[in-house]
Amino acid sequence: MNDQTGFVYLSDKVLGGLGIGAAEVVTCIEKTVLAKARNTLWTAPKAAFMPGDGRYMMATLAAADDPRMISVKSVIVSPRNPARGLSGINGAILLLDSETGELRAVMDANWVTAVRTAGLSAVVARRMANPDASVVAFIGCGVQAHSHLEAFSEIFPLAELRAVGRGQAKVDQFCDTARNMGLAAKACTSAQEALDGADLVVSSITLSYDVDPFLDARWLKPGAFAAITDLALPWIPASMGAFESVVIDDREQEESSPRPMVDPALVSGDLTDLVTGRLAGGFAPARRSAFVFRGIAVGDFALAALAYERAIAAGKGTRVS
Repeated sequence: MNDQTGFVYLSDKVLGGLGIGAAEVVTCIEKTVLAKARNTLWTAPKAAFMPGDGRYMMATLAAADDPRMISVKSVIVSPRNPARGLSGINGAILLLDSETGELRAVMDANWVTAVRTAGLSAVVARRMANPDASVVAFIGCGVQAHSHLEAFSEIFPLAELRAVGRGQAKVDQFCDTARNMGLAAKACTSAQEALDGADLVVSSITLSYDVDPFLDARWLKPGAFAAITDLALPWIPASMGAFESVVIDDREQEESSPRPMVDPALVSGDLTDLVTGRLAGGFAPARRSAFVFRGIAVGDFALAALAYERAIAAGKGTRVS
């Protein structure tokens, strides 16, 4: 792909074949967070809405001059897609030159969304979770569960997985994936059974404000860490005070949201505070901690830029003139 005219299309299949692992994702996100803190990368708050029919629609925007890129991502989650033979999540990312506005790439968004979300969790987990964590519990067994399992298995000595989710076939398939990775895996009959004694928890249920909260933070043992990717919708609000430390992804973004994920009084800081050291990290055996997040443009920009540069260097993708 020496011809640099036009733009390159990168499918999820191509993106997934670039060999980008969890450690590289974490480093990339950390560098991008620091660039935002230095005001050399700029983002807008995530835009999102739910029409009320089960769909979730969102968009992110970020820009920098090094690398010289603007990333624009739009994604829709549709509960009716599986019946159509489609992924429940679909979307696209545009990469433009931040100086000229020229289109550089069009990417499928599913790989970036899955990997950047798990990468954000991994950035925080490396700073707050037990480094010897061996038991992980999953509430929800979809795309985010798989991406978090892959990421966490690279940075923690996982030995046991517990899983709860909708649809026994999906839960069983997820447990089989874990067993193929060498983990003992159990499909639990209740969320409390899954959470009891777990070192790490990942909740990633389908987003819906109609869900009745069913997860109690008091079920977690002291020292446990929870990565909460679902706006904390399944967590009982009155129990969230059991977390001694709650980190969110972006204070500014959260302040602009009409519906906070958690009581602002419980928030210890955000991702930038943690990565820059303004908020002290470190594992504390007596402290339950959580990362509660919506997803931020920093993560999308970091992964999209990294993947684009890797693909161009490797001659991958389809050039469109």
